[in-house]
Amino acid sequence: MIHPHTELRYINNEIGYGVVATKLIKMGTITWVLDKLDREFSPMDVQEMDDIYKEILDTYTFRNNKGNHVLCWDNGRYVNHSFNANCLTTAYDFELAIRDIRPGEQLTDDYGYLNLTAPFRPMPEGTRRKVVYPDDLVRYAKVWDKKLLPAFKKITRVDQPLQGLVETGLWEKIELIVDGKEEMDSILSCYYEEKKD
Repeated sequence: MIHPHTELRYINNEIGYGVVATKLIKMGTITWVLDKLDREFSPMDVQEMDDIYKEILDTYTFRNNKGNHVLCWDNGRYVNHSFNANCLTTAYDFELAIRDIRPGEQLTDDYGYLNLTAPFRPMPEGTRRKVVYPDDLVRYAKVWDKKLLPAFKKITRVDQPLQGLVETGLWEKIELIVDGKEEMDSILSCYYEEKKD
């Protein structure tokens, strides 16, 4: 489920639609969490589908660390890519704002951690990275972990409208991480390694 202080807006002809903050979303806020309405499709499920469904799943899903395609039921599927993303996924089936997101600003992900099946060339942003590759998670996990940790430490100090969707046991683990009693699991645990034939 996407954060409630967001809405779907038309961005421009090149990008299409995107998810935009309607109020300030502070660093450390959970911006998306996997919930019971999100659908998971195994590689076999996808393989057996007609091409029209495969195209939809290719556009609107990400693959989890099991290789299953996850389709968000709400506007979460419209979050666009940026090499300077303001949200990052975690090892815990939720995403965090890694900096403050102002009203009117798009929520963005780095598609490099979505286990894409093929390289993706997004619109230029003036960054060194120009292409998203299927194994970017392996290459950039340490960089993303460093960006995540300061935001993670703020989770318990900011308003969390989506907290009720985080399992109680996991929230207890989050509190231990925030208190420095446990280490945050690396984003690398989200990686799915494609099996070679």
